[in-house]
Amino acid sequence: MIKSLKYKRGMGLVEILVAVFIFSVVLGVLITVNNFYISNSSRNIKLTKATYLAEEGVEAIRVIRDTNWSDISSLLNNTDYYLYFNTASSTWQATTSPISVDSYVRKFILYEVARDANGKIVLSGGTVDLYTKLVDVYISWQDKGSTTTKSMSFYISNIISD
Repeated sequence: MIKSLKYKRGMGLVEILVAVFIFSVVLGVLITVNNFYISNSSRNIKLTKATYLAEEGVEAIRVIRDTNWSDISSLLNNTDYYLYFNTASSTWQATTSPISVDSYVRKFILYEVARDANGKIVLSGGTVDLYTKLVDVYISWQDKGSTTTKSMSFYISNIISD
């Protein structure tokens, strides 16, 4: 009877060690899943903010176009421009000096647009359309030591005659 009592005491210790091991593994998995969730949430928040800034950039360029087409047509093609809101005149303006919004840098580049004899946009050849531009808007930010960039492209035309 004494031998079986000692045997049961040892089994209790083994059961406790197994339970602690299982608890440790489950806790480790939960911590890993939580860290993964937080990391992805942070990345999604940054991506969402970048998307909103890109859309704001598109609208700002349209406002510049609507105010005065020559403010768009006078900008050089294939050149980096940055947007800023001039509070004194309450207007959007373009500059070649980099401007960051929070930790994001928003820039845009204008390109010539050419059309064929039928008025369709063509990638090469054709006649340059002075009243249409291709615009690429880029948003860049630092994420875990590297630069992430998202872009949007659209055409803009002089819809309001000067």
